[in-house]
Amino acid sequence: MLAKKTSKNQLTLPKAVVSRFPGIDYFEVITDGSSIVLRPVTLARADAVLEKLAQLGLTGQDVNDAVKWAREKP
Repeated sequence: MLAKKTSKNQLTLPKAVVSRFPGIDYFEVITDGSSIVLRPVTLARADAVLEKLAQLGLTGQDVNDAVKWAREKP
């Protein structure tokens, strides 16, 4: 089976591979210098939240500031 890298450095996994991992959306990527290994992972809800915050560029301090702001009485 082949997977082609796109111009955006993305890979599409062959259906035969993906069908062996139902319900898995994330794969850990490991390399030893000459090989790439994908390992299926299931993220805990907290991990998913932390990943989303990182994608948005938010830090723990941003979250603390938002909670403090939300708790302030008008």
